[in-house]
Parts: sequence; C-alpha cells; structure tokens
Amino acid sequence: MSNPTQPIAPTEATWAYTEDYVPVSDDVRAARDEAIVSGQVPISAGVIAALTTLTRAAGASAVVEIGTQHGASGMTFLQAMGRDGVLTSIDAEADYQLGARQLFLDAGFPTSRFRLIAGSPIDVVPKLRDAAYDIVFINGDELEYVEYVAGAARLLRTGGMLIVHDALWFNQVPDQQHEGDETIIIREALEAITQAEVYSQALLPVGNGLLVAVKH
Repeated sequence: MSNPTQPIAPTEATWAYTEDYVPVSDDVRAARDEAIVSGQVPISAGVIAALTTLTRAAGASAVVEIGTQHGASGMTFLQAMGRDGVLTSIDAEADYQLGARQLFLDAGFPTSRFRLIAGSPIDVVPKLRDAAYDIVFINGDELEYVEYVAGAARLLRTGGMLIVHDALWFNQVPDQQHEGDETIIIREALEAITQAEVYSQALLPVGNGLLVAVKH
C-alpha cells in the first residue's frame, strides 16, 4: 500500500461521501426542499453538519444570520442551540422569511426563539447590539460580503465565531483568472478577515466553501 507524504485532493466520490456523511433532519430537509422548489441552491448537507457541530462546540445561545433564504440554516442553528438559544435572521426578501417562519413554527419552535428581520442587512446590522452574539453566519448577497464582514466584528463577543458561506464560490476564488464580481468581492472579504488580525481562521472545502473564524 502506498504511503503518500503529501495530502491527496479528494475525488468527486470522496467529496460526495463526506457531504452526505451526516444526514439532515426532516425539518431541515423540508427547508432545503423549499429552496429547491423556488429555484435556489440550498446550503449543502455538509455545511449543515458543519454548522451544527460548530454551534454546539461553541455553546452558542445567540446567533445572527445574514440571509434567511428559506430557513435551512436557521433551522440548523435552532436545533443546535440550547433551549434558550435565540436566532436573529436578516433578509431583504420578506417572502423568504414567511416560509421560514412557518417552518420554524411547524418544527415546534416558539416565536421567542427567533427574530426575523426583513430589510437590507447593511441597514439592519448596525442596529444590533455590540458584542452580543456567539455566531454571525454570512449567507446573503455576495456583492455585500465586505460590508457584512465589517459589521460582524462589532457584533461578536470575544470567542465568538464568524462563518462565511460560499467562501470558495464555485472554485473560482482560488483561481486568480476568475474576476467575476462575486469572486472579487468574496476575495476582498476574506482578505479583510485576515487583515483585521482579530481572528483565528480556517477555510474549509465543504459545500461551496466555508470560512470559519474565531474572534480573539
């Protein structure tokens, strides 16, 4: 048997295996199905598993997500937090939040466990409390990622976690030949996290890329 001294890039089959290694709950699956029906790409099962694990590891009880979409990530945070955990979810599309709200209620979560704010995250985030959150999850408009990252540092407590979805953007972010608008902005957002020098971070090749940074 060979014993390579360097890591081997995962094959397509290996990536698929790891993505589906942890099954999603029925409630999260329902939210993902809603996204698919509406023509959106839902967060992957691998990302859901990562968010669940990170939330529980952090002992999070206050989470902000930028980008409600159809509630798959929000459902994940609600399930992973303790019984007193509260989700604050922001999205410019109020229609998405209507569906997410119903899914949360159908899953048995009372309205005291979640706060859905319809509006531009750039306008809403500055109104949230300083250093009051354990996790900020960025999954909104990629063209606004730099602004979201800037706002997240203020919201997070010391030891809080910034999680950026779509951090690899269809494998385009690592390839400097790609210069699409989203790709450039995501690169700038990741660089801003590095330049801030207040985070320990890791870039994970799960889903469409997941940047995890802990504020110190």
